[in-house]
Order: sequence, then structure tokens, then C-alpha cells
Amino acid sequence: MSVTIDLSGRVAVITGGARGIGYAAAQKMLAAGAKAVALWDIDAAALQEAAAGLGSLGVVSTDVVQLTDENAVAEATAAVAARGGGIDILVNNAGITGGNDLLWKLDPKIWRQVIDVNLIAPFLVCHAVVPVMLKNGYGRIVNIASVAGKEGNPKASHYSASKAGLIGLTKSLGKELATENILVNCITPAAARTDIFKQMTPEFTAFMLSKIPMGRFVEVEEIAAMILWLASDQVSFTTGGVFDITGGRSTY
Repeated sequence: MSVTIDLSGRVAVITGGARGIGYAAAQKMLAAGAKAVALWDIDAAALQEAAAGLGSLGVVSTDVVQLTDENAVAEATAAVAARGGGIDILVNNAGITGGNDLLWKLDPKIWRQVIDVNLIAPFLVCHAVVPVMLKNGYGRIVNIASVAGKEGNPKASHYSASKAGLIGLTKSLGKELATENILVNCITPAAARTDIFKQMTPEFTAFMLSKIPMGRFVEVEEIAAMILWLASDQVSFTTGGVFDITGGRSTY
């Protein structure tokens, strides 16, 4: 017997939704019957292109949002909730790498920027969205962390630290909401070939591939499939969890 994930009536917000993992997740959610998907990104042109590509699948809205701006996040949250009658699903996907170098050679400004985008922004988004979910008595939050947050990658201390922090945020928030019918989980993927690769050196890209026993990078559609499951009613007794999708790199 096959099991079909049904997101009928659900309203989702996906940060960094204009491309890559976020776009693939939006495709799967709309195909699963989501009532509406809101894509948040800072790239207006990419959002317009994404909306055009997804429009035939269902209702898609786009918002240009600076995720490190508390007021901008609050305004975007209110807009989505007003349009859709609430927010049922949140995917914190937006992130940057900040390049690669030894810790003592990294510019402190870049270090702070990576923490701001990869950790502070998900906090601000959860801070705004969780009250909406509490009001409706339902929610699924999926944070996109990284295997780097579990293992620490050399020449990526800022990225590794930000993703480790996001894992910790997931565990804490999951416990805080455990009795509220709002489940919070995160995914720790190995590297996928997305635009984030443009921020990395070829040597670092080769290093990451060498760490994956399957000998290939994960596909965004594979990550999106795990997001879809965690965002659905199929998951009902798991919160604060960390789900690997690393081709055998991480097995704990």
C-alpha cells in the first residue's frame, strides 16, 4: 500500500525559496496539494522567475525579505498570515557560506554576516511565525542545517558554527512547543550543487565530495523529499530531531 503525503489546506513559508533546495521543496509541497506557498528571498528577479515556474502547480506568493531585519520579517509574516488565514509550515532554508579560509584569516565582518544569515535570521523568522502557529494550534517547522554543524568543516568555522547553532535552536524550540501540536525538526545534508557552491573554492568543494561514501553530492530533490515528509502529518511524534541526508558521511 502506497502512502501519499497530503498538504491540502496548508500554508507554507519557505525562506531562500527562489532557487535550489527551497524551490524544490515548494514544488513538492504544491504537488502535494498545499493551499499556498510563500517564497521569501532577497533576490527579486529570482523570485519572479520562481513564481513563473511554479505558478501552474498552485498558489504561489513572493516577498522580498531581508531576513536579518526583525521588522521586515514581522511584516512579511503578517502579510502571509492575512492572505492565507495562518501559517502551517515553515522551512528555514536561506543560508550563505561566507567563503573558505582558516579561522584566524577570516574577516570578522564575514563571520558575523554568516551567523546573522544562518542563525539569527531563523530565530527572527521563528520568533514571528510561532505565535501565528500557536494561535491556530498547529505547525511544522523544518530547519535546514548541515552536516558541517555536526562535524565541523575546516576552513568553514563560521558556517559550521552557524549550523551547529541552528541544530541547538531546533532542539530547544522543539521542547518548548512539544505540547502545542507544533513540531520542530532539522535536516543536516551533505553538500548539494546549488548556487551556494559559487561561494566556495574548488578545493573545498573537492574536499566535501571526498567525505561522502556514496561518491556524489546530494540532489536538491532528495532533500526536498525529506522536507516534505517532516512538514506533513505523517510526522506526529518526532520533535527536536536531527535528520541526516549525507550519503553515509554521518551515521549518528
